[in-house]
Amino acid sequence: QGQLVESGGGLVPPGESLRLSCVASGITFRLETMQWYRQAPGKQREFVGDIYPTGRTTYADSVKGRFAISRDNARNTMYLQMSSLKPEDTARYYCHVQFSGIWGQGTQVTVSS
Repeated sequence: QGQLVESGGGLVPPGESLRLSCVASGITFRLETMQWYRQAPGKQREFVGDIYPTGRTTYADSVKGRFAISRDNARNTMYLQMSSLKPEDTARYYCHVQFSGIWGQGTQVTVSS
């Protein structure tokens, strides 16, 4: 029933910023912990961060201090603000509802000059 749609990816030079969006439907969005994951080719899917219903956030060490997750419950939308992007951030980024197995289709982020 639940559906997640990511958007906002693209090609950016190192050091620049990008904001991803995840729009949810079919779930009680405001009550869910929402998560961002990413996956580069040939690598395991990696936890990026999450945001609790309270607004508390958690981040992987690799992105801490550079990425920020927020949510707008009125729009059923979670955001990932990425700054100081590095080539190592290149991956497909996915939205996930915690404990649900509900994933979006992903949006590609490529950091390259």
